[in-house]
Amino acid sequence: MEILDKLDIAILKILQQDNFTPQRDIGQQVGLSAAAVQRRMKRMKEEGIIQRNISVVNREKIGRPITLFVEVIMESEKAEYIDTTKAIFRATPEVQQCYYVTGDADFVLIIVVPSMHDYELLTRRIFFGNDNIKHFRTMVAMDLVKVGLDVSLDTILA
Repeated sequence: MEILDKLDIAILKILQQDNFTPQRDIGQQVGLSAAAVQRRMKRMKEEGIIQRNISVVNREKIGRPITLFVEVIMESEKAEYIDTTKAIFRATPEVQQCYYVTGDADFVLIIVVPSMHDYELLTRRIFFGNDNIKHFRTMVAMDLVKVGLDVSLDTILA
């Protein structure tokens, strides 16, 4: 893997804000040709620096206004139980993000649902239906103050 230079970082900053920015516009902003931007983007995709090209969907506009943060505590932390639980969370569309963490909880989930009734049904399916889940604690987001996946790039070349 090559080290990122200032042009790669400038390209990544633009793409993190708007992935649909035309390569010629990126090139104009960073001082490269569209072809050079395309080569750099291709290399960063091949190296796994750029993982996916996504669109951010407004959850309220599609009827999924409730965001929940759930801490999950396992009964047993045997590898096979952890792996099974990870697979369940990966396969659950309402689970937007899942982190296997250290500390008091074993997992932290970010879940997006249309209603609390839908969340209750989900808890019955993925928590109460799993004998290895000892306890879970739910926090409801009252306001989404900052939501994003941008990675800070300002100190990479420092």
